[in-house]
Amino acid sequence: MAAAVVRHDGEILSSVVQGQEDVHRAYGGVVPELASRDHVRTISRVVERALGEAGVEPGSLGGIAVTAEPGLMGSLLVGLSFAKVHHLVGHLVSAELSDSELVPPYLGLVVSGGHTALYRIEAGVAPCCLGETRDDAVGEAFDKVAVLLGLPYPGGPAISKAAESGDERAEDFPRPMANRGLDFSFSGLKTAVALAVERRGALGEDERADLAASFEAAAVDVLVTKARRALEDEGLGRLAVVGGVAANQRLRARLAQAGRHGRFHVSFPPLALCTDNAAMIAAAGARLLEQGVEHPLSLAAFSRIPIDAAFA
Repeated sequence: MAAAVVRHDGEILSSVVQGQEDVHRAYGGVVPELASRDHVRTISRVVERALGEAGVEPGSLGGIAVTAEPGLMGSLLVGLSFAKVHHLVGHLVSAELSDSELVPPYLGLVVSGGHTALYRIEAGVAPCCLGETRDDAVGEAFDKVAVLLGLPYPGGPAISKAAESGDERAEDFPRPMANRGLDFSFSGLKTAVALAVERRGALGEDERADLAASFEAAAVDVLVTKARRALEDEGLGRLAVVGGVAANQRLRARLAQAGRHGRFHVSFPPLALCTDNAAMIAAAGARLLEQGVEHPLSLAAFSRIPIDAAFA
């Protein structure tokens, strides 16, 4: 659960995030019903705190943005009922909040627990999807592999920490679809890890670190390869990487290196704006208001919907 107050010029006046890691940790992943119940318990005080830190009254707000799609239906409905913006639009705008050099046109790489996709971002029009995952999102793959390796939830940070002392060459995991188009696939990589764990049996700390490093290297290789190909295909010189997996240090280092060699600009949001947060939704709402896009109180929630629907 998160709430934020953002000026039309992109200045973040407040950003409050109430995480749910403790709620879901015992289950190794997000439990939809528990997520919704926790949203109900916390939404009022999170919004009140955001308004208080910004020093504004509700009546002085120029508009209210709320995530309506995509996501877990129960959690979306809690927010809609309380507030009455497309989630991925928020992630994409989050990169622009902290980087004045990131101006359209640019390539947006969305990497999170629910999404892995490449978008061409142009001023004043809906993002154009160039490629997306055909099965698991990369963040989902991190969570599932963490379970296979006996690591805690959330999987992304746990795998990265374990990988620090591992050898990424210990296992030659596949790079699914790395040489084909701009779509992604991570289910085969996840299966390869499962087979490696089964073959090795009970894992020692060194083996666990090696498998984590090898998996992380394979996943990052795919993301970097696809992003570079899309930049070349689209003739773009700027890349924004957003979503929870954008916090991954190996991904940041590899893309920064690729940017130096390929002479393209790479932008990552601050770590606090990588995972789901309200500042990005507020900024996306301000952007839509500027473009004349408004929704009535009858706005409905959708678990999945094309990103261009946010601009309709």
